[in-house]
Amino acid sequence: MDFIRQQLRKPYGVLIPWLMWVVLLSGILWGVRTIGVEGAEQSLAKLELEWNRARQEFTHHKAAQSARKDLAQVWSVLPVERDFAPLALGITEEAKRHRVILPALSYKTEPTLVANTNKGVLQGTMTGRYEDLRRFLHDLETAEELVYIEDLELAPADDQQSQTLTFDITIATYLRSEPGKPALQ
Repeated sequence: MDFIRQQLRKPYGVLIPWLMWVVLLSGILWGVRTIGVEGAEQSLAKLELEWNRARQEFTHHKAAQSARKDLAQVWSVLPVERDFAPLALGITEEAKRHRVILPALSYKTEPTLVANTNKGVLQGTMTGRYEDLRRFLHDLETAEELVYIEDLELAPADDQQSQTLTFDITIATYLRSEPGKPALQ
């Protein structure tokens, strides 16, 4: 006790109580930071991680919902298998309307890897003037039905002076299986 009194009487002795307060407050600050703030930061980090996971799940859920909606929209555009022959007839009529000769359009169906879906393939030869062929192909590609021109190959011309062109064409579409019909897989 005498030692403390002696130290307090020295010129720097006035600073000792203040220094003790600084040490005491620094210890309290360190304790609060260690126990309170770091624990709260860890809790916050854990909550942020859970929030990010939940947000990712929500985003995946929304993407899946959107994909289901898109799939339903595409599925509704696909013709049913029984409508495939009339589709071929409609393409032939469209060709006539554009003054394109499409004499023998053969059609067949092929199985796909997707359940309840088949691929319909139409093949034939078409002949006409360039402008008529271009207009027919444009209307075919932009038609309401979902059809694709898979192959278009220019056939050699018999007469070099002729205004007509002849193409071998392959048109494809995808067909829904009829309701109640078992899927071929």
